[in-house]
This record gives sequence, C-alpha cells and structure tokens, in this order.
Amino acid sequence: MNRVREKWAGLTFGRRLAVVVAIGAVWRYGYVIAVKWNQTLLQNDSLYYSWQAAGLTRGEFFKDIYGQVEAAEHGPLTSIVLAPVSWGAHAVDQQRLMTATLGVVTVALIGILARRIAAGSGSEHADRVGIVAAVIAAAYPNLWINDGLVMSESLGGVLVVLLLLALFDLTSSAATRQRGVARAVAFGMLVGLGALTRSELVLAIFFGAALILWWVRPWRHAAALIGVATLAMVIVIAPWIIYNQSRFDESVTLSTNDGTTLIGANCPETYYSPPALGGWSLFCVLDVQGPPGIDASTRARIQRDTALSYAKHHWTRLPIVGLARFGRMIDVFKVGNLVHQDQGEEKATWAIWSGIVCWWALAPLAALGLIKVAKRRERTVLLVPVVIVVVTSIVFYGTHRLRLTMEPVVVIGAALFLCSLRTPRRLDA
Repeated sequence: MNRVREKWAGLTFGRRLAVVVAIGAVWRYGYVIAVKWNQTLLQNDSLYYSWQAAGLTRGEFFKDIYGQVEAAEHGPLTSIVLAPVSWGAHAVDQQRLMTATLGVVTVALIGILARRIAAGSGSEHADRVGIVAAVIAAAYPNLWINDGLVMSESLGGVLVVLLLLALFDLTSSAATRQRGVARAVAFGMLVGLGALTRSELVLAIFFGAALILWWVRPWRHAAALIGVATLAMVIVIAPWIIYNQSRFDESVTLSTNDGTTLIGANCPETYYSPPALGGWSLFCVLDVQGPPGIDASTRARIQRDTALSYAKHHWTRLPIVGLARFGRMIDVFKVGNLVHQDQGEEKATWAIWSGIVCWWALAPLAALGLIKVAKRRERTVLLVPVVIVVVTSIVFYGTHRLRLTMEPVVVIGAALFLCSLRTPRRLDA
C-alpha cells in the first residue's frame, strides 16, 4: 500500500488527473452499456434532440421530429454536436456514447478549474484540490446521471466549466490589456455557445460583466472588455437568431421553449395543487396549444401571454410559489414529485435517489468550502452559476435539470472543504 501511495505521489498532476478521468470514463460508458443500451427514447426532450440531430445528417435543418415543420424548441448546438454520430441503425446508442464522452470531458475540466481556483487562493495543495474535485466529479450521480441521456445537460456542463475558466482568467489582475481582450473574446464566445445549448446561460454575460466591473481596473478598460465579450457573444448567436427570423411567423431568438416553460409553470396545478406546487405541468401545456395549424412561434406567444396573464392575476401566490420552486431546486420540497419527473426523463430511480442523497451531503460541504476560498475574486467567479440557477429556478420552476449549471461548483466547493480538513491553515489572504 505504501508503495502504491509513493507511486501515486510521484505522478504529475496531469497523470493523476488522467487516471481519475479514465475511471470516470469506465463508469460512464459502463453505465450507458449496462443500463441505457438499446433503450427506447421516451417522448421527452431526448426525442427532439435525437431526431433533429439525425435530420441534420439528411439535410433536414432544424425541423420537428417528423422532419416537416420548422422547429426551435431548443437551441441548436446539442443537435449539431450529436449530428456526426447520428447515422445508422444504432444512432441513439451512438448519441448516448457521445453525451457520455462529454461527461468525461467535464470531469477533466472540473479538476483543472478546481486546481486553478485553489492556486489562486494561495493554497499550497492546489494539485490535491484538483484531484479530489475530479474524483468527486467522476463519482457524483448528479453529473453522470445525465451522461447517456440524449439531452443538453452533458454539453452544458462542459461549457459551464469552460466559461468559468475564461471568466477566472479575464478577471485576473495579471492579465495584460492584449491578453484581456483575447480572454474577453473567449468568454463571450463561450457564453454564446452556452446560450445555444441552454438558454439560461445567456445570463452569464450579465453576471460576468458585473464581476469584470468589480475586479478589473481601470474602469474604462473593464467597460471595453465587457463590450468585446458582448460583441463576441452576439456574433456567435446572431446566425441562429437571423435564421429563426426568416422561418417563423413571429420573432424567435434562442428558442420557442419559453412558451412551454412559462405556461407549464404558471397555471392552477403548479400554483395551487400540493403535489405540483412550484413545479411544471405537461397537462397545463397541453391545455394551451392555440388554434390548429399555427406555427411554433405563434403557439409560444400564446402560451407566454397566457402564462404571464395568469401570474399577474394570481400575484399573491408568487411568494409561496417562488419559495416552493427554490425548495425543489435544493431538494427539500416535493422530492417525490421531482423523482417522478426525472423518471419521465429516462433516469433510473436508484440513480435519482443516489443523486439526491449525495446532494444533501455535498451541498453543505460546498457552502463551507466556498468560505475557505482565499480571495473574494475566486468566490465571486464560482458564485456566477449559483446565481443563474437560483434566478432561473425562482422565475421558472424548480427541477434537477436547471440545477445542472451549478453542480460543478458544488463539486469544487466540496473539494476545497475536504482538502482544508487536512490543511488546517486558513486559505483566506
């Protein structure tokens, strides 16, 4: 055992990280093959992504599942990434392996980001923090449960960690003006790619801008960096927005999903029914479809208007509903209903519950770990995904899928705390 420890200690950070990532890969690919292989897609978002990706290989650009009607229910990037493997009789299994591969990449990136955060905090054990974070990420059910689903979460996880790395570099006092511009471009492009994957990630540009103003001096330089990042984001998402303006009856930016999201979360069932309070209801969506024959943009507008009108006329319920949504997001309210929703997204029941239990264990450790981050800059960067999740959960509805954006922060925060137990010296500067 001592010899193994000596060999492990003698490895470089990169090699140790590679070992952890390899173990995470074995688990993810094994899970897909053992649990998901040849599993039929349910009628949820996975069917949309899978069929649209397959349609791209046939020259059917962003149509519905029948390949006939224009569709933008979700951003295009997930379907584009899945398209190269969306061919042949086993296209779905190949797509599952692709999302699992994205999950493996996320494990590696979390290790790298955790090491950078710890090093920036003045820790003498940054390598240890990075490896511990990668180990947690490799084993954490709330990450690998999404790997093997034909959905956007796995790609979203990669982009969240990448944009945090970019924001960390961008707010560094060591950044020169020239390097700062390059980092602003990288951050803006990653936010744009994130928005084309999961619409709520567009909020990162606003919270990122606030951090740039806070940490970068002089303010004129900070304002210039914000402008560069915003322009880079717009350049990335503009082709998709322009394309949507040309094919729908009404204006569509990132997706038409705002209609179904709002109407499913703002209706009698989610405002007054105890089981669904603060959640999302498919029945409410099906009740508001508009006249037959309308296109997706018109249906989204009708659903959006109906949802906002309902919220306006039942505004006295908003504090209770908002609190219920937050409680769902942190797994302390209507957990059974959340499990039922996850089952409808093809997640195994045992995996769902293991994720809930691990969240209960890791979330408090993560909160303590963030306190251990030495410099406030590192803490504020890590809080960006947390704020995005809190805002979107309260405004829309509480669900595990929306919480994915902050799961890497939970992993890194827990790693910081666990490593601090072995290193009593406070990391604060």
